[in-house]
Amino acid sequence: MAILHQLEILFLAAAPTVVLFLLFYAFMRWAFFTPLQKTMAERAARIEGARAEAATVEAEAKHELDAYHEALRRARAEIYGRQEAARQAALENRAKLLKAMHARAAEEVAVAKKRIADDFKAALTDVEAQTSALAQQIVRTILRSPSPTRAGVVQ
Repeated sequence: MAILHQLEILFLAAAPTVVLFLLFYAFMRWAFFTPLQKTMAERAARIEGARAEAATVEAEAKHELDAYHEALRRARAEIYGRQEAARQAALENRAKLLKAMHARAAEEVAVAKKRIADDFKAALTDVEAQTSALAQQIVRTILRSPSPTRAGVVQ
C-alpha cells in the first residue's frame, strides 16, 4: 500500500507539470504550429500553382515550337518544290536545246549528203564525158608504142 501512496503523491506532484505542459502545448499550437501549418499550406498551394502555370507555359511553348517546326517543314517543302521546278525547267530547256542541236546536225548532215550526191553526180557525168576521150587516147597510145615483136627483138 505504501507504493500506491507514493504513486499518488508522485502523480499529485506531477499534475502541475502536466497542466503546464498541456497549456504550453495549447499555446504552442495556437501561436506557432497553426500559423506554421497555414504558411506551409499556402506555400504548397503556391508551389502547385506555380507548377500548374509552368506546365501551362511549357505546353504553350511546346505548341509554339510545334507550329514553328511545321512552318519550317512547309517552308522547306516549298523551297524543295521550287528547286525541283527549276531543275525540271532546266532539264526541259536542256532537252529543247539538245533537240534543236540534233535537228540542226541532222539538217547539216542532209545538206552535206545532198552536196556529196551532187558532187558524185557531177563527177560521174565528168567521168562519163571523158570516158570516150580517155579510151581513144589509151588506144592511140597503145597503137603508137613499139611492141617488142615489131622492134626486131626476137625472143
